[in-house]
Amino acid sequence: MIEISNVTKEYVEGNKALRNVSITIDDGEFVFIMGRNGSGKTTIFKLLMKEEELTSGRIVVNDMNLGKMPRSYVPKYRRRLGVVFQDFRLLKDRNVYENVAFAQRVIGASSRRIRESVPAMLQMVGLSSKYKMYPHQLSGGEQQRVAIARALINRPEVLLADEPTGNLDSHNAMEIMKLLEEINEMGTTVVVVTHSHEIVEKMQKRVIYMERGCVVSDGMPGFYGDMADEWVTEGGETYED
Repeated sequence: MIEISNVTKEYVEGNKALRNVSITIDDGEFVFIMGRNGSGKTTIFKLLMKEEELTSGRIVVNDMNLGKMPRSYVPKYRRRLGVVFQDFRLLKDRNVYENVAFAQRVIGASSRRIRESVPAMLQMVGLSSKYKMYPHQLSGGEQQRVAIARALINRPEVLLADEPTGNLDSHNAMEIMKLLEEINEMGTTVVVVTHSHEIVEKMQKRVIYMERGCVVSDGMPGFYGDMADEWVTEGGETYED
Protein backbone atom coordinates (compact mmCIF):
# COMPACT_ATOMS: atom_id res chain seq x y z
CA MET A 1 0.00 0.00 0.00
CA ILE A 2 1.07 3.57 -0.73
CA GLU A 3 -0.10 6.21 1.73
CA ILE A 4 0.59 9.87 1.02
CA SER A 5 -0.76 11.88 3.95
CA ASN A 6 -0.95 15.70 4.05
CA VAL A 7 2.25 16.05 2.04
CA THR A 8 3.69 19.43 1.15
CA LYS A 9 6.83 19.88 -0.92
CA GLU A 10 8.39 23.31 -0.99
CA TYR A 11 11.58 24.09 -2.85
CA VAL A 12 14.27 26.44 -1.60
CA GLU A 13 12.98 29.36 -3.64
CA GLY A 14 9.62 29.07 -1.86
CA ASN A 15 7.84 27.41 -4.75
CA LYS A 16 5.30 24.87 -3.46
CA ALA A 17 5.20 21.86 -5.79
CA LEU A 18 2.71 20.00 -3.56
CA ARG A 19 0.17 21.48 -1.17
CA ASN A 20 -1.22 19.22 1.54
CA VAL A 21 -1.70 16.22 -0.78
CA SER A 22 -3.28 12.99 0.49
CA ILE A 23 -3.53 9.86 -1.68
CA THR A 24 -4.01 6.19 -0.76
CA ILE A 25 -3.24 3.47 -3.31
CA ASP A 26 -4.19 -0.04 -2.25
CA ASP A 27 -2.20 -3.17 -3.01
CA GLY A 28 -2.90 -4.42 -6.53
CA GLU A 29 -4.37 -1.16 -7.84
CA PHE A 30 -3.62 0.39 -11.25
CA VAL A 31 -3.58 4.18 -10.92
CA PHE A 32 -2.80 7.04 -13.28
CA ILE A 33 -1.52 10.36 -11.95
CA MET A 34 -2.26 13.12 -14.46
CA GLY A 35 -1.89 16.86 -14.82
CA ARG A 36 -0.32 19.46 -17.02
CA ASN A 37 3.35 20.45 -16.71
CA GLY A 38 3.95 21.88 -13.27
CA SER A 39 0.94 20.23 -11.64
CA GLY A 40 3.05 18.26 -9.15
CA LYS A 41 2.72 14.78 -10.62
CA THR A 42 6.45 14.37 -11.25
CA THR A 43 7.22 15.61 -7.76
CA ILE A 44 5.10 12.77 -6.35
CA PHE A 45 7.12 10.32 -8.46
CA LYS A 46 10.40 11.77 -7.15
CA LEU A 47 9.20 11.61 -3.56
CA LEU A 48 8.18 7.95 -3.98
CA MET A 49 11.63 7.29 -5.45
CA LYS A 50 13.32 9.16 -2.58
CA GLU A 51 14.94 11.50 -5.10
CA GLU A 52 13.37 14.39 -3.20
CA GLU A 53 12.52 14.88 0.47
CA LEU A 54 9.07 16.07 1.56
CA THR A 55 8.74 19.33 3.45
CA SER A 56 5.93 18.11 5.67
CA GLY A 57 3.50 15.22 5.90
CA ARG A 58 4.04 11.47 5.66
CA ILE A 59 4.67 8.92 2.90
CA VAL A 60 4.53 5.18 3.62
CA VAL A 61 5.25 2.56 0.95
CA ASN A 62 4.71 -1.06 1.95
CA ASP A 63 4.99 -0.18 5.66
CA MET A 64 8.19 1.84 5.14
CA ASN A 65 8.02 5.46 6.29
CA LEU A 66 10.06 7.32 3.66
CA GLY A 67 10.44 10.41 5.82
CA LYS A 68 12.24 8.43 8.51
CA MET A 69 14.28 6.26 6.15
CA PRO A 70 18.04 6.73 6.60
CA ARG A 71 19.96 7.63 3.43
CA SER A 72 21.98 4.45 3.73
CA TYR A 73 18.82 2.38 3.23
CA VAL A 74 17.57 4.23 0.11
CA PRO A 75 19.42 2.04 -2.46
CA LYS A 76 17.94 -1.08 -0.87
CA TYR A 77 14.47 0.50 -0.87
CA ARG A 78 14.75 1.40 -4.56
CA ARG A 79 15.70 -2.17 -5.43
CA ARG A 80 12.33 -3.23 -4.04
CA LEU A 81 10.55 -0.98 -6.54
CA GLY A 82 10.12 -1.49 -10.24
CA VAL A 83 10.77 1.77 -12.09
CA VAL A 84 10.22 2.62 -15.77
CA PHE A 85 11.18 5.95 -17.35
CA GLN A 86 10.21 7.78 -20.52
CA ASP A 87 13.75 7.64 -21.91
CA PHE A 88 14.19 3.88 -21.21
CA ARG A 89 17.62 4.33 -19.52
CA LEU A 90 19.06 1.13 -20.95
CA LEU A 91 22.78 0.35 -20.89
CA LYS A 92 23.79 1.05 -24.48
CA ASP A 93 26.88 -1.16 -24.39
CA ARG A 94 24.96 -4.26 -23.22
CA ASN A 95 22.53 -6.45 -25.06
CA VAL A 96 18.92 -7.13 -24.09
CA TYR A 97 19.80 -10.12 -21.93
CA GLU A 98 22.50 -8.25 -20.02
CA ASN A 99 20.31 -5.18 -19.51
CA VAL A 100 17.70 -7.29 -17.76
CA ALA A 101 20.27 -9.41 -15.91
CA PHE A 102 21.97 -6.27 -14.59
CA ALA A 103 19.12 -5.61 -12.15
CA GLN A 104 19.68 -9.04 -10.63
CA ARG A 105 23.46 -8.75 -10.53
CA VAL A 106 23.05 -5.55 -8.47
CA ILE A 107 21.26 -7.46 -5.71
CA GLY A 108 23.75 -10.34 -5.82
CA ALA A 109 21.54 -12.95 -7.48
CA SER A 110 23.25 -16.21 -8.35
CA SER A 111 24.23 -17.03 -11.92
CA ARG A 112 21.79 -19.92 -11.87
CA ARG A 113 18.91 -17.68 -10.84
CA ILE A 114 19.79 -15.19 -13.57
CA ARG A 115 19.92 -17.93 -16.22
CA GLU A 116 16.47 -19.10 -15.16
CA SER A 117 14.66 -15.81 -14.62
CA VAL A 118 15.92 -13.58 -17.45
CA PRO A 119 14.68 -15.78 -20.34
CA ALA A 120 11.34 -16.20 -18.57
CA MET A 121 10.98 -12.43 -18.20
CA LEU A 122 11.96 -11.77 -21.81
CA GLN A 123 9.35 -14.29 -22.91
CA MET A 124 6.75 -12.47 -20.85
CA VAL A 125 7.45 -9.13 -22.58
CA GLY A 126 7.67 -10.75 -26.02
CA LEU A 127 11.41 -10.35 -26.66
CA SER A 128 12.77 -13.88 -26.39
CA SER A 129 14.11 -13.82 -29.93
CA LYS A 130 15.95 -10.53 -29.46
CA TYR A 131 18.00 -11.29 -26.36
CA LYS A 132 21.31 -10.76 -28.20
CA MET A 133 20.35 -7.41 -29.70
CA TYR A 134 21.56 -4.04 -28.43
CA PRO A 135 19.31 -1.07 -27.61
CA HIS A 136 20.16 0.80 -30.82
CA GLN A 137 18.91 -2.19 -32.82
CA LEU A 138 15.46 -2.07 -31.21
CA SER A 139 12.39 0.07 -31.81
CA GLY A 140 11.22 2.46 -29.11
CA GLY A 141 8.47 0.06 -28.07
CA GLU A 142 10.94 -2.81 -27.82
CA GLN A 143 13.34 -0.73 -25.74
CA GLN A 144 10.53 0.08 -23.33
CA ARG A 145 9.69 -3.62 -23.08
CA VAL A 146 13.31 -4.28 -22.09
CA ALA A 147 13.03 -1.54 -19.46
CA ILE A 148 9.83 -3.12 -18.11
CA ALA A 149 11.46 -6.56 -17.99
CA ARG A 150 14.38 -5.08 -16.05
CA ALA A 151 11.98 -3.33 -13.67
CA LEU A 152 10.09 -6.56 -12.98
CA ILE A 153 12.93 -9.07 -12.81
CA ASN A 154 13.22 -8.80 -9.02
CA ARG A 155 9.45 -9.18 -8.54
CA PRO A 156 8.66 -5.80 -7.00
CA GLU A 157 5.36 -5.24 -5.24
CA VAL A 158 5.09 -1.75 -6.76
CA LEU A 159 5.87 -0.61 -10.31
CA LEU A 160 6.32 3.14 -10.86
CA ALA A 161 6.25 4.39 -14.45
CA ASP A 162 7.08 8.00 -15.35
CA GLU A 163 5.63 8.89 -18.78
CA PRO A 164 6.39 5.35 -20.05
CA THR A 165 4.80 6.03 -23.45
CA GLY A 166 6.06 9.58 -23.93
CA ASN A 167 8.51 8.64 -26.70
CA LEU A 168 6.24 6.13 -28.46
CA ASP A 169 3.65 6.32 -31.23
CA SER A 170 0.03 5.58 -30.35
CA HIS A 171 0.18 1.91 -31.38
CA ASN A 172 3.30 1.12 -29.34
CA ALA A 173 1.99 3.22 -26.46
CA MET A 174 -1.13 1.07 -26.17
CA GLU A 175 0.93 -2.12 -26.45
CA ILE A 176 3.02 -0.99 -23.50
CA MET A 177 -0.08 -0.09 -21.51
CA LYS A 178 -1.60 -3.50 -22.21
CA LEU A 179 1.60 -5.08 -20.92
CA LEU A 180 1.42 -2.98 -17.74
CA GLU A 181 -2.19 -4.06 -17.34
CA GLU A 182 -1.17 -7.73 -17.60
CA ILE A 183 1.50 -7.12 -14.96
CA ASN A 184 -1.09 -5.51 -12.72
CA GLU A 185 -3.44 -8.47 -13.14
CA MET A 186 -0.68 -10.69 -11.73
CA GLY A 187 -0.80 -8.69 -8.49
CA THR A 188 1.70 -5.85 -8.92
CA THR A 189 0.58 -2.37 -7.90
CA VAL A 190 1.08 -0.07 -10.92
CA VAL A 191 1.34 3.73 -10.69
CA VAL A 192 1.71 5.57 -14.00
CA VAL A 193 2.51 9.29 -14.29
CA THR A 194 1.27 10.55 -17.66
CA HIS A 195 -0.13 13.51 -19.55
CA SER A 196 -1.86 11.37 -22.21
CA HIS A 197 -5.63 11.77 -22.03
CA GLU A 198 -6.00 9.31 -24.90
CA ILE A 199 -4.35 6.48 -22.99
CA VAL A 200 -6.25 7.22 -19.80
CA GLU A 201 -9.57 7.21 -21.61
CA LYS A 202 -8.81 3.89 -23.30
CA MET A 203 -7.52 2.16 -20.18
CA GLN A 204 -10.45 3.08 -17.89
CA LYS A 205 -8.49 2.89 -14.64
CA ARG A 206 -8.49 5.10 -11.58
CA VAL A 207 -7.16 8.60 -12.37
CA ILE A 208 -5.79 11.12 -9.89
CA TYR A 209 -5.75 14.62 -11.41
CA MET A 210 -3.24 17.16 -10.14
CA GLU A 211 -3.41 20.92 -10.59
CA ARG A 212 -1.04 23.48 -9.04
CA GLY A 213 0.21 21.04 -6.44
CA CYS A 214 -3.21 19.80 -5.34
CA VAL A 215 -5.39 16.77 -6.04
CA VAL A 216 -8.42 18.20 -7.83
CA SER A 217 -10.17 14.91 -8.63
CA ASP A 218 -9.80 11.20 -8.02
CA GLY A 219 -11.87 8.53 -9.78
CA MET A 220 -12.59 7.02 -13.17
CA PRO A 221 -11.82 8.99 -16.37
CA GLY A 222 -14.57 11.01 -17.97
CA PHE A 223 -16.03 12.58 -14.83
CA TYR A 224 -13.88 15.70 -14.84
CA GLY A 225 -15.85 17.55 -17.50
CA ASP A 226 -13.95 20.33 -19.26
CA MET A 227 -11.02 20.30 -16.84
CA ALA A 228 -8.59 18.90 -19.41
CA ASP A 229 -9.45 21.66 -21.89
CA GLU A 230 -8.90 24.27 -19.20
CA TRP A 231 -5.43 22.90 -18.56
CA VAL A 232 -4.56 23.07 -22.24
CA THR A 233 -5.81 26.63 -22.79
CA GLU A 234 -4.85 28.25 -19.49
CA GLY A 235 -1.77 30.48 -19.69
CA GLY A 236 0.23 32.59 -17.30
CA GLU A 237 1.79 31.31 -14.10
CA THR A 238 3.92 28.16 -14.14
CA TYR A 239 4.66 25.87 -11.25
CA GLU A 240 7.47 23.58 -10.20
CA ASP A 241 6.64 19.99 -11.18
